[in-house]
Amino acid sequence: MNRKLIITKLNEKIITAVIENEKIAELHCTEKPETQAIQLGNIYVGRVKNILANINAAFIEVSGGVECYYSIGENPTPIFTKKIGKKPLCIGDELLVQISKEAVKTKAPTVSSKINLTGKYAVLTYGDTRAGVSNKIDKSEKERLLELAKAYATDSYGVIMRTNAKEADTEVLEDELKRLTERYHVLTEQAKTRICFSCLQSAPKEYLTELRNIYQEGLTEIIIEDKTIYEEVREYLSKEQPEDLEKLRLYDDKLLPLHKLYSVETCLSNALKEYVWLKSGAYLVIQPTEALTVIDVNTGKCISKKKDDEAYLKINKEAAKEAARQIRLRNLSGIILVDFINMDTKEAMDELLNVFERELKKDPIATTLVDITKLQLVELTRKKVRRPLHEVMS
Repeated sequence: MNRKLIITKLNEKIITAVIENEKIAELHCTEKPETQAIQLGNIYVGRVKNILANINAAFIEVSGGVECYYSIGENPTPIFTKKIGKKPLCIGDELLVQISKEAVKTKAPTVSSKINLTGKYAVLTYGDTRAGVSNKIDKSEKERLLELAKAYATDSYGVIMRTNAKEADTEVLEDELKRLTERYHVLTEQAKTRICFSCLQSAPKEYLTELRNIYQEGLTEIIIEDKTIYEEVREYLSKEQPEDLEKLRLYDDKLLPLHKLYSVETCLSNALKEYVWLKSGAYLVIQPTEALTVIDVNTGKCISKKKDDEAYLKINKEAAKEAARQIRLRNLSGIILVDFINMDTKEAMDELLNVFERELKKDPIATTLVDITKLQLVELTRKKVRRPLHEVMS
C-alpha cells in the first residue's frame, strides 16, 4: 500500500485527501474558522443546565447559549470543578467535558466526561482504565504493545494503543505516552482554577488531526500547496510528530494546481452524487436519510441471463468493494443498509459477505458488519463522529 496525504484549497475551503495506490480513499473538508467554535475534541468547564430523568441524560452548557447532550449513565466518574448538591448530578454543577460528537442537523453536540487525549500512536482515556490494543494489529505485536499500555495505565485512566503503533520503536511510543500523561495532569490541575465555560483545550484543525489519524503504513508523502498551511503543519509536526517531518513537501507548481493533479474536484463532485456507476455496467444508489443510509445495488447496463447466480455474485462483489470505498469516502456513519442483488445459495452470500467485511476493515473508523436480514439486506454500522461529506459541503 502506497499512501499520500495532500492538503489543498478549493473554492475557499481546505480539502484534505488521503491517496491510497494513487486513488482517493478519503476526503475531508475544513470549514471556515468562524463556523468551528465548538469543535470535536475541545475540552470545556461546562455547567449542567437541565436534567432529563426519564432518559437519564442532561444538557450541559459549554459556551454562551451552546447546550450539549450528556448521557449520565455513560459517564459515572465526572471531574467536578464545582458541586452543588449531593445527587450524582445537579443543575448548576460545573464539570470537565469534551465534545465527543459534532452537532448533526437538529441534534445538539454530544459531550462526555470520559476525556480522551489522542496521539498518533496511543489514546489516554480518563474514566476507562483498561489497557488495550487496536484489533487491526497482529497477535505477536499485540503482546508487546499491551505490556506497554499496562505500564502507563492507572486507576484514573487507561491507555489504548492505536493501529499506527504497529512496529513503531518502543522509545517513540514511550515519548508520546509521557507527553499524553503530562498533558492529562496539567489539564486536571488547570480545571480546578478555571471559571465556567473556559476552553481548556482546543482541538487541532481538522487537517492537522488527519496527520495523526492517517494509517502510517506505506505513508510516503505529505504534500501541501498553500505556504501558510505548510508552515502550520511543519510547526505541528515538529512538536507532535517529528519523525514525519521528512515526508513533508511544499507543492509549488503554478501551472498544474495540486487539486488538478489528483483530480480532487472531480472526486468531490462524484462523492456528492446519488448514483455511482461500476465497470460492469451495474450501479449503486446511495441515499442518506434522517435515520440511516441506504445503498441499493442495481444491474443497470450489465447484460446477463435472467437468473444467473454466478453473474450476480460477480456484480455483488464489485458492488461490495465500491460500497465500502464510498462509505469511507463520503464519511457515512450510523446505521447503513445495503440491498445487494438477491442470490439463491448461502455459499454465494457467505462469499459476498467475506469480501465486504475484508473491504470494510480497510477503514480507519470502526465499522461493523452486523448481519443479513431475511430480505437479504446487509446491516452494518460505522462510528458516528464527524458530519458526512454531503452535510459539510452543503
